[in-house]
Amino acid sequence: MNMIALVAYDISDHAARARLHGFLKEFGLNTQKSVFECEVDEEALTMIVKRARKEIDPRTDSVRIYRICESCSRKVQISGRGVKVLRLDFMVM
Repeated sequence: MNMIALVAYDISDHAARARLHGFLKEFGLNTQKSVFECEVDEEALTMIVKRARKEIDPRTDSVRIYRICESCSRKVQISGRGVKVLRLDFMVM
């Protein structure tokens, strides 16, 4: 079963940040500079967690992943520019 996961990261190394950014583009939309909203299943979420751990320096960097339930995703409020992610209709091959 798919869920929306919000992935936010603060990575000091430019190359590591770019690698994670490129990886996350396969799973969702880059809704803010270091924030992705992804529609994923448990397997994909596990892949994201593993890749994030590989890219960060735990002494200086952080990655936060929030699971957003279907009910909560309908309550997301956006001020200013932005896209509300309810469901992503694409397939990663």
